Amino acid sequence: MTVTAITLLVVIAALPGAAMAVHRRLGNRKWLDPASGVISLLLAAAAALCAWSGNAPTTEAVSVIGSLAAAAAAVTAGGAIVRSVLIAGGVTTAPVGTTPPAGGPADPESGPLRGGRVIGYLERLAVVGTLLLGWPEGLAIILAVKSLARFPELRAPHASEQFIMGTFASVLWACGMAGVGHLLAV
Repeated sequence: MTVTAITLLVVIAALPGAAMAVHRRLGNRKWLDPASGVISLLLAAAAALCAWSGNAPTTEAVSVIGSLAAAAAAVTAGGAIVRSVLIAGGVTTAPVGTTPPAGGPADPESGPLRGGRVIGYLERLAVVGTLLLGWPEGLAIILAVKSLARFPELRAPHASEQFIMGTFASVLWACGMAGVGHLLAV
């Protein structure tokens, strides 16, 4: 079961690349991010069940591989999860590689919260890292630094909603993947 859980985590980590390939092949598909997010959530639940039911003691190498797979899944698949939550919350963001709507910003990253994609990758990596290393207090530092850095930008229209929903979704996804990594390391 441990190997199955690690395999599922690797599939979750590779899913955004596959979704991007489908996006390029089919063109602009609004359903792609929510579908990718739902698939990621289902695979994560299956990975958690496999990791939880695996009663065999794991070696240190398997624990490290499981932790790395969980971190990769947290970082890469979190973007689709966040975009799905933003869509569900009514905050529209332009998908990667698409042209903005008429009258919109010239670049998807030029909206109220620029650099959000890269900040999200770093945020999820930091969250999953602090949790897997057994330092949950690091979450407070990560969220405080992000909040203080973004504070001046939060006055823009809809920026605070995007910030709160995106941060919660990103951190919860990273915490979930850290939980699966922890189950694999036990």
